[in-house]
Amino acid sequence: MDDLNKMIGQLEGALNLSPGQIPPEVVPPASTKVGGDAKKKEKASKKEKAKAVKAPKVTKGGKGGGKPTPPPADYPSICQIEFKVGKIVKVWPHENADKLWCEEIDVGEDEPRKICSGLRPFYTEEQMLGHRLLVVANLKAKNLKGFKSHGMVLCASKDDKVQFIEPPEGAPLGEVVQFEGLPPTHPNSAAQVEKKKIFMEAAKGMVTNDAFEGTFEGHRFMT
Repeated sequence: MDDLNKMIGQLEGALNLSPGQIPPEVVPPASTKVGGDAKKKEKASKKEKAKAVKAPKVTKGGKGGGKPTPPPADYPSICQIEFKVGKIVKVWPHENADKLWCEEIDVGEDEPRKICSGLRPFYTEEQMLGHRLLVVANLKAKNLKGFKSHGMVLCASKDDKVQFIEPPEGAPLGEVVQFEGLPPTHPNSAAQVEKKKIFMEAAKGMVTNDAFEGTFEGHRFMT
């Protein structure tokens, strides 16, 4: 399994980012084995799929709305991250960086999100356009060489190969990912995610299983 910190350091160097700055896409390491009894896990997974997973209610304050209610302090880090199902509807090369794609991604919001990803060494423009993927949606916007990126796409990496983590074909755009066996997703604010380094903490436990499904400490990503 690839070392996450080493990989993040390589991405920072490739994209000219300062140490600790979140890169334009997450590249969790890929694993080749999933521990435990596979048959028992398969049966448990089917039971989990049969249950409807509902996100906790978000309380907004005041007449004009307000800040969402933060999750409890001991809430799992991964459950505080908002991964949305998305689809790339427009893509073009960054005019100031030869490794970056600029994208507009439909995540079920009023307008597509503009996101910048360091994927030009791995995907052609034709391969990017129309691709379904997962977007990390509750991150503070970052200026990447003059392009303001509102989130990042989720990928996995192994043996110098980078690949999108793809949602199931039937998952609607904008659906928020849940995590098998964990509490419902309760996204924290982008400011708190950055301040408390919640995403970086969650990234330590993210790997893919043999079926190339995203997992967090053995808990599968689910829609």
